[in-house]
Amino acid sequence: MARYAVGRDYHAVLAARLRVLADFIEAEAPGARTRLYTDTGPVLERELAVRAGLGWFGKNTNLIGPRGNSWLLLGEVLTDLDLPSDDPVADRCGTCTACLDACPTGAIPEPYLVDSTRCISYLTIEIRGRIPSDRRADLGDWVFGCDICQEVCPWNRKTAPVEDGAFQAGRHLEERTLADLVRLDERAFAAEFSPTALERPRRRGLVRNALIVAGNTQDGPALGAAIDKLEDDDPVVRGAAAWALGRRGGAGARHALERARAGETDTEVRAEIETALDGAADRPEVRPPVAVPPQGVKTR
Repeated sequence: MARYAVGRDYHAVLAARLRVLADFIEAEAPGARTRLYTDTGPVLERELAVRAGLGWFGKNTNLIGPRGNSWLLLGEVLTDLDLPSDDPVADRCGTCTACLDACPTGAIPEPYLVDSTRCISYLTIEIRGRIPSDRRADLGDWVFGCDICQEVCPWNRKTAPVEDGAFQAGRHLEERTLADLVRLDERAFAAEFSPTALERPRRRGLVRNALIVAGNTQDGPALGAAIDKLEDDDPVVRGAAAWALGRRGGAGARHALERARAGETDTEVRAEIETALDGAADRPEVRPPVAVPPQGVKTR
């Protein structure tokens, strides 16, 4: 999981704190108008942040703060109050290309440019339907978002762990395994993930991603849970389950896929099953690993 998603939804957290700031502005400068945004409107936040002297654009297009830190969440109060301007921060990336070199999907083809169609964050969060089959392996073990280009940034080497309780990992992740995410139904998803950023891809997207990761990582318990998802109400989830089981291979996977094919009425899901059966025929069955205590879904 991307780090920003492990705590409470930053949209709500920042909005409440920005409201306090806006109220202060209006109290100190009667007549001043304010408007709040936290990644919720057509506002070029990073561009405004650079102009406000809050940092510079890294080559991965993330904002890097003046002391060197891109683990930032942006929110803003727009106001017509006349305020003094801040000095811009110089670009300090120099000749470094660590983020370009580390991106596993080549989503940063050149400095300061991201190809969203290849970005793992885009694939796992913004796509609401089926993830294209040729992009699924790109997810690797990322269920939601991706932090790789920030993890390798030299400016982040000395960043201290966040102490703000709102952004600490909640029980919704600490006690969850990949198989647990695969098993999520609508009720459990709404109860546990609605106050977090993980709500954005909806239950469909989160379970779809977990199934793809199960196929990529050959996670035995999660692949076992994928069998039941062949009967899920959502065709996107059923298709992802078929793909994951095709990656698993073996007689058990083939039997489950053949049984699902017999009752499947959705054309796209049937195509997924057919492709998965072709793949499963060429793969030995993945045996579940020796049982170990659950360690929960991890961020890096």
